[in-house]
Amino acid sequence: MNKAELIEEVALQLDLSKRQVAEVVEAFLDETKKAVAGGDRVAISGFGIFERAERNARLGRNPRTGETVKIKATKLPKFRAAAEFKATVAGSKKAAPAKKAAKKAVAKKAVKKAAPAKKAVAKKAPAKKAVKRTGRR
Repeated sequence: MNKAELIEEVALQLDLSKRQVAEVVEAFLDETKKAVAGGDRVAISGFGIFERAERNARLGRNPRTGETVKIKATKLPKFRAAAEFKATVAGSKKAAPAKKAAKKAVAKKAVKKAAPAKKAVAKKAPAKKAVKRTGRR
C-alpha cells in the first residue's frame, strides 16, 4: 500500500474527503520527521516508536581494492513496532476498524465518567511452604 492508497482507505472508513485526509496524513508525516530529526521520540500507542539512531565513525574496507576507508558518523531514522502491531501482522490479533475503535473509546470514557472509582482491596498472598532439603541424594 502506498500513501495514495492509504489516504483513499482512510477517507472511505471515516467518510471524509480525500483532500482532508491527505492534509492530515501530510501533517502527521511532517511533524514526525521534524521530531525525529530533532532527536525526539514519536511513540504511537499500539503502533510503534519512531526515533533517531546514531552510528559512530568507523573504518571499513573497499571490497574491490581491499583498501581501508574511513566511514563518517551518521544519524538515521529507526522504527520499533509495538507488540499489538506485531500481533496483528502475525495474525494472532485482528485489527479493529477505525470507526468501531473510536466508538468503543468514546463509550469507555462515558462509562468511566459516570461510574465512581472503586478502591481495590489488596489481598494477601498465601505464604509459601518452606522445602526441607537434605545433603543426601
